[in-house]
Amino acid sequence: MFIRITVLLLVFLVILLGYFRYYEKKCIYFPTKEISATPRDLGLEYEDIYFHTSDGIGLNAWFITRPDASLTILFLHGNAGNLSHRLEVLQILHPLQTNIFIVDWRGYGKSQGTPSEEGLYLDALASYDYLVKEKGIPADSIIVYGKSLGANIAVDLASRVKIKALISDSGFTSAYDMARHIFPFIPVKLFITVKFDALTKIKNIYCPKLIVHSPHDEMIPFWMAKKLFEAAAAPKELYQLGGSHNEMMFINRKEFIERLGKFLCSL
Repeated sequence: MFIRITVLLLVFLVILLGYFRYYEKKCIYFPTKEISATPRDLGLEYEDIYFHTSDGIGLNAWFITRPDASLTILFLHGNAGNLSHRLEVLQILHPLQTNIFIVDWRGYGKSQGTPSEEGLYLDALASYDYLVKEKGIPADSIIVYGKSLGANIAVDLASRVKIKALISDSGFTSAYDMARHIFPFIPVKLFITVKFDALTKIKNIYCPKLIVHSPHDEMIPFWMAKKLFEAAAAPKELYQLGGSHNEMMFINRKEFIERLGKFLCSL
């Protein structure tokens, strides 16, 4: 009887482990291939760019330039859709008088490959290198802006390279903390493989930082933003405004643009 119970328990654990491995990937990445629109649909001229990562993956990006720009925003989007689902974001950022470089992760839109944690870190680094080496953008004029999952990747990039400033928008402390938040009664540490550990990495970033989050975020709890802010080295600012995870910047458009503009002017 003891042997039978042990075998059944092991089988259950193997099935549970397999479920978590499957769910982990499905829960994190939601890429869409079809490009449904471009910046030109908003009246914005742009450059459609292709470049490669250090592991040979071809990435697609859009570069919207302004003749009066002294700063360049490297925008790292979240875990779903592709570039064409960020047109309204581009519309909001464009009045800030910065260049905007937005890249699609591997497996998203026209970018090649399959998404993974280490792969997305390489994608962000390749995007930064393209701006600096191919476009001649000074490193100390680059603002790395990450939204949601992109915020955690932005923190990783900012911990590796020289930049002007970091904007972390609706990011989370770590994948482990998110898993505990979603599955509070399951020992997720035994099953989770990804880290996306922004809490540890943000301690070693010394450029100016703006952490943006909504107390009403239904996906990523606001306490994570507070933990990131507390862990971050100065200079740092915490900016909170109302709205859901995906609607925050849109329903507070005017205030949001003014606040970002104030942050950029402070640089």
